[in-house]
Amino acid sequence: MRSSHPRSAAVAALVATALATGLLAGTADAAEGAVSADPIRIHDIQGTTRTSPLNGKPVADVQGIVTGVRTYGSRGFWIQDPDADDDPATSEGIFVFTGSVPTVAVGDAVKVSGTVGEYVPGGVNSGNQSVTQIAKPTVTVVSSGNALPAAVAVNEYSVPAAYAPAGDPAAANSINGLTLEPSRYALDYYESLEGMNVKIGTSRVVGATDPYSEMWVTVKGWENTAKRGGTLYGSYESQNTGRLQIQQLAPVAQQPFPVANVGDKLTGTTEGPLDFNQFGGYTLVARTLGTVKAGTLAPEKTKPQAANELAVATYNVENLDPTDPQTKFDNLAKAVVENLASPDVLALEEIQDDNGAKNDGTVSAEQTLTKFTAGIAAAGGPAYQWRSVTPENNKDGGEPGGNIRQVFLFNPARVSFTERAPGDAVTATGVTTENGKAALTHSPGRIDPANPAWADSRKPLAGEFVFKGKTVFVIANHFSSKGGDEGLTSVHQPPVRSSEAKRLLQAQAVNGFVKQLLAADKNASVLAVGDINDFEFSGTAQALEDGGALYSAIKSLPKAERYSYVYQGNAQVLDQILVSPGVKNYAYDSVHINAEFSAQNSDHDPQVLRFRP
Repeated sequence: MRSSHPRSAAVAALVATALATGLLAGTADAAEGAVSADPIRIHDIQGTTRTSPLNGKPVADVQGIVTGVRTYGSRGFWIQDPDADDDPATSEGIFVFTGSVPTVAVGDAVKVSGTVGEYVPGGVNSGNQSVTQIAKPTVTVVSSGNALPAAVAVNEYSVPAAYAPAGDPAAANSINGLTLEPSRYALDYYESLEGMNVKIGTSRVVGATDPYSEMWVTVKGWENTAKRGGTLYGSYESQNTGRLQIQQLAPVAQQPFPVANVGDKLTGTTEGPLDFNQFGGYTLVARTLGTVKAGTLAPEKTKPQAANELAVATYNVENLDPTDPQTKFDNLAKAVVENLASPDVLALEEIQDDNGAKNDGTVSAEQTLTKFTAGIAAAGGPAYQWRSVTPENNKDGGEPGGNIRQVFLFNPARVSFTERAPGDAVTATGVTTENGKAALTHSPGRIDPANPAWADSRKPLAGEFVFKGKTVFVIANHFSSKGGDEGLTSVHQPPVRSSEAKRLLQAQAVNGFVKQLLAADKNASVLAVGDINDFEFSGTAQALEDGGALYSAIKSLPKAERYSYVYQGNAQVLDQILVSPGVKNYAYDSVHINAEFSAQNSDHDPQVLRFRP
């Protein structure tokens, strides 16, 4: 139970004055037009569920102390009643939306009149929870310089281990109408503190500072710790309840936000109102921000392949095109050489056309690839050649006009590419036999491009390679993104993951093609690689693995090393290399060079697999 705080002198004076003058205000009774005898308090507005019992109703003279002022973005301020009730489910804080720069200051005692509302960050179709607020306010400052209500400590002892209650099936699995149980569920706990002054102590950084001046920390230092300091997302049931997003009240122009990487520590005390953000959910908006103590994390370097090992890698290079700064090309090229040890075959995702997002019908990526491969050679790498299939204009999703596609780079000094009547954007490659062995009808070629599963999405690129006389099939994939899925903090529990349906169909198409190769040669060496955009435990991965055709090789790593991407403080698998039964005795490496760092060349970590065909 949250402890009560003594009524401040300012609020006591307000109440005394109101009692003496008969000005205590509440909400009008719609039926009788009466005014309640007692003043409306913040905890009355917040109530014991996620939505206010006074939603849509006017309130008058709601009293509180200003604990934070936001002068940019969604402008307004937070107030808190220092005289808490004894119900841990009711928050004592609330956001007052002004729309313009507020004229109050932290420490002001105020009276606020306005309309109670439930604002949904991202819109009502986003699935996000709502923020209870007072809008169209009339604000009276009664006094200034008051002590702030004591901050509630959010730590490993206060945050429950269970993430969220199951939603009400009768209300589309919504948790809106459920009474909060803050001692039982983390989302209920955070909701019970919505708008209140909270604080955290020294906490581990689990999501690096991003371009929007945000970072993620965990208040549970022991929770699903990754080998390099992050927090692992290992199942749909383990959401890592200690994660919390950190922003700051002051604009970056006035107070630069600290740069932090995964594994660093945010030391000291960070204190401010608890908000709900469209891009991450519950967010501590720091009035006082701790100090970042840098860790020792450095980008990894994979082990070079032996002379008789074939190294196959996949790397999402995040919308690479010639309009990007030369530094991006140089850094990506250097990483291929120094961090990936110049793999023999490198499947690239998100190679854009020759003018990037300019939507003028350009589809060729010759300039992009020439610039990139030249950069690799300049960094001391091999003279890579490339193979790809040029997409139709604006038919493969991604950034409009960018025409992203998968591309094979290969080192001709180590491996050869078997050219077989190269396919085009709409022609499907198939499986045939040659001298009793499996072969592609088109190499490079696309897998089933007319399948509705690939509508507005990248079509898989199949290629046939030869290493030391042995044929190896590589399928480069970039499955549909998770765009449109609800966040972990969704009002629906479990969250709606609508994007999975399309990836399931895509996985089934790739799995079916691999089965055709294995039907022609059960010992064929097949690798399905790329940005799968889904977890190694997901239904997508299970569909790819169906019937034993493939196996997600990242599962050969210890659990603490299974991740290629960090999202909202969760280290997770999106990029994978899956292998057929004919690929044996391999070594796998998720090469962590981007996802854990504030300075990134891409938001994905590349994956490398070495084996002897």
